[in-house]
Amino acid sequence: MNYKKRKINKLLSIGPLMLDGGMGTLLQKKGLLPGEATENWSITHFDDIFEVHSAYFEAGSNIVLTNTFGVNAIKYSEKQIDKFVKESLRAAKKAREKLLDKSSRFIALDIGPSGKMIKPYGDMSFEEAVSAFAPVIKAGEKYGADLIFIETFNDGYETKAAVLAAKENSNLPIFVSNAYGDNSRLLNGATPESMAVMLESLGVSAIGCNCSLGPRQLFKVLEKLSSSTTLPIIFKPNAGLPKMLKGVTSYDILPDSFSEAMLEAYKLGARVLGGCCGTTPEYIKKTSEIIEKEPFKALNNDYSCCISSRTKVLDFSFPVIIGERINPTGKKRLAQALRENDISYVLKEALSQEESGAHCLDVNVGTPGIDEPSLLKKLVEEIQAVTDLPLQIDSSDPVALEMAARVYNGRPLINSVNGKEESLSKVLPIAKKYGGVLIALTLDENGIPESPNERLNIAKKILKRATSEGLRKEDIIFDPLTLTIGTDSEAALKTINAVKSIKNNLGCKTSLGVSNVSFGLPERETISSSFFLMALSEGLSAAIINPLSKPMMKAYLSYMALSGKDKGCLEYIEYITRKITEEAPANKPQNNDSQITLRQAVEKGLKNDAERLAEKLLIDMSPMDIINKEIIPALDEIGKKYEKGQIYLPQLLLSAETSAAACEIIKTKALSAASPKKAKIVLATVKGDIHDIGKNIVKMLLENYGYEVLDLGKDVPPETILETTLRSNAPCVGLSALMTTTLPSMKETVALLKKNVPSIKIMVGGAVLTKEYAEEIGADFYAEDAMESVRYAESNL
Repeated sequence: MNYKKRKINKLLSIGPLMLDGGMGTLLQKKGLLPGEATENWSITHFDDIFEVHSAYFEAGSNIVLTNTFGVNAIKYSEKQIDKFVKESLRAAKKAREKLLDKSSRFIALDIGPSGKMIKPYGDMSFEEAVSAFAPVIKAGEKYGADLIFIETFNDGYETKAAVLAAKENSNLPIFVSNAYGDNSRLLNGATPESMAVMLESLGVSAIGCNCSLGPRQLFKVLEKLSSSTTLPIIFKPNAGLPKMLKGVTSYDILPDSFSEAMLEAYKLGARVLGGCCGTTPEYIKKTSEIIEKEPFKALNNDYSCCISSRTKVLDFSFPVIIGERINPTGKKRLAQALRENDISYVLKEALSQEESGAHCLDVNVGTPGIDEPSLLKKLVEEIQAVTDLPLQIDSSDPVALEMAARVYNGRPLINSVNGKEESLSKVLPIAKKYGGVLIALTLDENGIPESPNERLNIAKKILKRATSEGLRKEDIIFDPLTLTIGTDSEAALKTINAVKSIKNNLGCKTSLGVSNVSFGLPERETISSSFFLMALSEGLSAAIINPLSKPMMKAYLSYMALSGKDKGCLEYIEYITRKITEEAPANKPQNNDSQITLRQAVEKGLKNDAERLAEKLLIDMSPMDIINKEIIPALDEIGKKYEKGQIYLPQLLLSAETSAAACEIIKTKALSAASPKKAKIVLATVKGDIHDIGKNIVKMLLENYGYEVLDLGKDVPPETILETTLRSNAPCVGLSALMTTTLPSMKETVALLKKNVPSIKIMVGGAVLTKEYAEEIGADFYAEDAMESVRYAESNL
């Protein structure tokens, strides 16, 4: 650990640290024009940036953030980035030099989101996202930043990209603060708990929340973060909600009320405190003064073994079922699908296992004749898009493990390492860098030992090596290996005893591949399910099984009920009741065209199936009937689930993309009967705002509902929006803004449109907007999310 990280961690262990407040808020008062890039001021108004930093240091900030929030390689060249970062750091350092006590004052390189979405929901690859932040971080390290502050990201996947860029291009401490909505989730559906698990595993120094809302509205997020991590919590809310007064953006929480709320946040567990939009040095001064009077209490949460997906956390405090069906060993049809790149087949295997009760999915593509690293990476990306179950990345190829772990959206289970030196030296660094929980096999250069004690000794060796390289004991799950009783009648007992020995002597979790025990025997499921019960009763933590097998699932649910882990036997009753009514054999995946409709394919995001089924339906149905009876009902259903919070943005976008693929097939095969377009809608992100995520989502959904969208892009002048509206005779305009500094641009655009086209319908949206503000500037409708835009269009156009 380097000096800066040690020093900051030491300070965090003995007391809270104060951040600064808003930058744009103060620069607006100094003359920053609506939509003007704040980072330019580090060069053109250096003294103003210096004065802002000085004011925050004098107000009590331990950490000030550089004026680099909007700097990235998507917007600027490396030469421009270098200049922005150099001058921004120079201004902050000059402000620090004025202080008498500099020992507890730090300068953080501020990293904001790129404004784009990562595939499959956007057009940017994961590596492009990493590359967008890398030059900024290199420059920050070069010019002497003390830490990296990644803030206001509303996508967990892009957050991971920024963290990897920081880890790969500097040795500085990393703070991460995400922008949660009023549903306590990120835009991609990520929860505070799932973000906490992923970020702590990646080795950051502090995590938290900022922007979006006022302090009290973020208390729920703070509480969830505080209960999900051992790291210090960052709390950096807005000064309430923005509103426009006499053409100036203001906020509804004053410094005294803000500081009182921040004291409550401190008592709830926040240890790095500051302000975001609307806050000023006065807010920081009052917060610093009130918190100084409060006794410091260190937070000591217990650390537990967890993995996560984009939205779910899986804790190994109860027995975990790992679905085995995406593994070609002994599965000819799956091996064929992998060789033929039949991704649709694999996705349906994933979904069927999820529906059957799996908690985690094993993903293994080890079969002859394929490029295992590339295919494993691709499948991890594709499976993550259709299910939010955590994944076990399973390969004996370290290159494949690393490629898949890198793009994994969450904290993966990595299968596996073993006691061989070659394996330890290659796999442990992968688990450390990407934060995975590691399955460790108790074998070494001499093979699989006969006795439980010898397997324990290999486990001890692996554990000692792993912890010496910075992994935690809790994140090593041992697999003492299941061998068939067909060749050794005591094989099962040896494995069970090894499970007990590892649990009792090392205090570590264990996992088994259960079905190996019955290899070569008749009625295999009878043996396997009985062995499964034996292992569970001795404390097995996880098992790789077939969740479509009734005997295996009955064994598991019986154990959960009998051991008191299934309160009221509810899961057991629900499973048995559901299985009685099912017609499909439990051992066969529901994985063929006769068992899935186009509507289901759209709802589940199965693009290849949707295309094939749309083409098949054209034989007997008209294009309009397919659209109206299959595609639109699917979109309506997925939209309702989104509005109810049952699904989240990634599923919504995936369904939209899938319906678009099906519609394209229909248009291609039946051009003469293509669906007529509904009304025209002009969409634009207002002048000065370079974020078009929200607008792009709205565009995709409106187009899927049949509207003709004229997308003007981002940073669009009011005059251009008016000109397009008049030329196209569009009855509706949709405006987006994600930056508080561009709210005046939105007001100006609305006024210009209403003056020249009085009948125009204007809907507005964006993270910084409120319904009250929309009404104040004369907009007809405030869309809280993308589906509301569709609902408004359906009712009013």
